[in-house]
Amino acid sequence: MTKGTEPAKAATDKVKGPASYFPSIEKAYGHPMDHWFALVGRQQGQKHMEIVNWLKAEHGLGHGHANAIVAYCLANKKD
Repeated sequence: MTKGTEPAKAATDKVKGPASYFPSIEKAYGHPMDHWFALVGRQQGQKHMEIVNWLKAEHGLGHGHANAIVAYCLANKKD
C-alpha cells in the first residue's frame, strides 16, 4: 500500500443490526426510512413494544420490520 491511500472497503462488508432491514422495509411499504423515523419520533413517552405494536396495527408493518425501525430510532435518539 502506498503512503496516503486507504484500503478499499470490501464489497462483502454488510450493514448489520436494525439498519440491515431498511432496504426491504422501503421496498415492502413504499416509503423512505425518514418517513418511518418521523412517525416513531412522534410517539413520545411510549415504550419500545408499544411503538412496535402501533406500527403493526396502524401501518401494517410486520413485527421484524417494526422492531428494527423502533430499535434504530431509540438507539439513535437525541436527548
